[in-house]
Amino acid sequence: SLHRLMFAVVSAPAAHVHLSFLGFDFGTRRIGVATGNALTRNARPLRSVAGDAADPFDAIGLLIAEWQPDALVVGVPRHPDGAPHENTRRARRFANQLHGRFHLPVHEVDERYTTTEAKALGAPDLDAAAAAIILEQFLCATDATDANDVTDASATNDTNGSSNA
Repeated sequence: SLHRLMFAVVSAPAAHVHLSFLGFDFGTRRIGVATGNALTRNARPLRSVAGDAADPFDAIGLLIAEWQPDALVVGVPRHPDGAPHENTRRARRFANQLHGRFHLPVHEVDERYTTTEAKALGAPDLDAAAAAIILEQFLCATDATDANDVTDASATNDTNGSSNA
């Protein structure tokens, strides 16, 4: 009956929808951070944290506590031909550490040329602007609201875009 159908729809457990994200442009000296929303598919730079600090995860933890994202997005650099290099490994390690410390889903995005794009835009904080570009690429290239099945950085959503660093 209609009543039974309505009850089934109302009582079905709702899947967790990822709406808010923090994006990261990892670097050994600085880590750019941006916030974004899957509904608007927009991202904006927040700030950079010192990547060479004793524990950059302290500052990142404060940002996660403040913004309370549903998931995280990390830019993973590659050579122009797509081949990995030393910073590829470092960025993936950073993604794994984020997941391990904060227990949030982490998505990896190919981030070639994002810093170049941030420079072209005249961004005052290149790393945070690059993080916003990385996050917007993820939000626009995927249905981020359905990106709720990634539980660790090894299960990546490797989005390729033309404006990556």
